[in-house]
Amino acid sequence: MRFIKLFVVSVLFFVVLIFLISLLFPPNAVVDRSGVIEAPMATVYGEISELRTWPAWNPWTKMQAAGSLQYSDPSHGAGAWYSWENPQQQATSGKLTILRSDPAKGVYYDMHFKDMKPVTSGLEIKPTEDGKGTVVHWYLKTRLGWLPWWKFRGFMADRLMGPQVEQGLTELKARCERR
Repeated sequence: MRFIKLFVVSVLFFVVLIFLISLLFPPNAVVDRSGVIEAPMATVYGEISELRTWPAWNPWTKMQAAGSLQYSDPSHGAGAWYSWENPQQQATSGKLTILRSDPAKGVYYDMHFKDMKPVTSGLEIKPTEDGKGTVVHWYLKTRLGWLPWWKFRGFMADRLMGPQVEQGLTELKARCERR
């Protein structure tokens, strides 16, 4: 009986300790990267505003293309969306919706995944100082809430998704500079 009591108290202590440690982590997970593309803003905006071009440079859209992609009509501008479903992994099913699209500022969108927290994202653009190129800032932000498992997952977000964002910017750069 004493062993069971000690076990229950230990488990309770461990759970409280994990929760208290999770309070030290921020309530949001943010992944962001920036880069310079030696192409006019209109060219870059044309690539990021048209959802049908995303499979050519966006690493997540490439992965989702293994399933089925469905696009809205039109597939650009505010309100445009695409959804995907991966029959092998239902957790990767979801929908991306453009919230705002502005040729002078960029494209801002939300992503909703099955059984996951929503992600608010943006591809912000502005001209370089010499006006010949475009600075692109790509960010993904997720509100994690108070649950420890979400906060620990958010702590790893930059390490897990940062390289994919960099890869996407590199492919976007190559695509825009070829045009």
